[in-house]
Amino acid sequence: MTATLIDGKASAAKLREKIAAEAARLKSAHGLVPGLATVLVGNDPASEVYVRNKGKTAEALGFKSVHVALPADTSQENLLAKVRELNADKSVHGILVQLPLPKGLDEVSVLDTLDPAKDVDALTPTNAGLLLSGRAKLVSCTPAGVMLLLKEYVGDIAGKDVLVIGRSLLFGKPAAQLLLAANATVTMAHSRSKDLPAIARRADIVVAAIGKPQMVKADWIKPGAVVIDVGINRVDAGDGKTRLVGDVDYEAAKEVAGAITPVPGGVGAMTIVCLMQNTLIAACAQNNLPAPAL
Repeated sequence: MTATLIDGKASAAKLREKIAAEAARLKSAHGLVPGLATVLVGNDPASEVYVRNKGKTAEALGFKSVHVALPADTSQENLLAKVRELNADKSVHGILVQLPLPKGLDEVSVLDTLDPAKDVDALTPTNAGLLLSGRAKLVSCTPAGVMLLLKEYVGDIAGKDVLVIGRSLLFGKPAAQLLLAANATVTMAHSRSKDLPAIARRADIVVAAIGKPQMVKADWIKPGAVVIDVGINRVDAGDGKTRLVGDVDYEAAKEVAGAITPVPGGVGAMTIVCLMQNTLIAACAQNNLPAPAL
């Protein structure tokens, strides 16, 4: 048995079409153009690629795209001043400060300064608290993408045993809350969990977000389980080249799992489009319009 491929690219393309149509409708009916601002401090190559892709996607969907590039030696004061400036800009509905920041800059104070209404990565304490209480309008993009894939490929996950490996603010913690809200039975594991393979073998759905290439092996997977791989790791491919792999040993795991996301082409494809969805939701909320019908 080979697992069903969970095609994030195809799902993302369908959602992109809906977002583009809704953006066109908002412009036509209300003269409203959703605006997304990205802030990049320093010149980390991977972050530069992510930010460039976000800007291109925003423009392709009919959004206004603003990019702020700051040098790596930017002071904390200057960075916070730029965030406040974007908070006040009525044409910007979503703000994304690319993390991690260079050493010496405090991410916590940046998130504390960011207007929660424009926090399209849903990392501010306000949006994290709203998620915990089941009242969030803006949800962290990668977890939101995972939930959309589960809905499409698995359906109702009520009562399923779900293991989330990783407890980051960006993914693990919000993902656990969304899974709980969908009535799953959620276990969170991390670097200090004892006998992680045994915990994984109990799960109907394994969500791996550890940041360690191919750490989750095939013998960790219960036959027929769904495997969601959130990892994006660059490894040596020989001849001085690198290739992308996930946190799951994909080739072996797909022979055991019932359904699995590839890397690339799985969860990552959903992240940017869910960022655009959040920007659209934020634009409507800030202009007292109903939430977009997606």
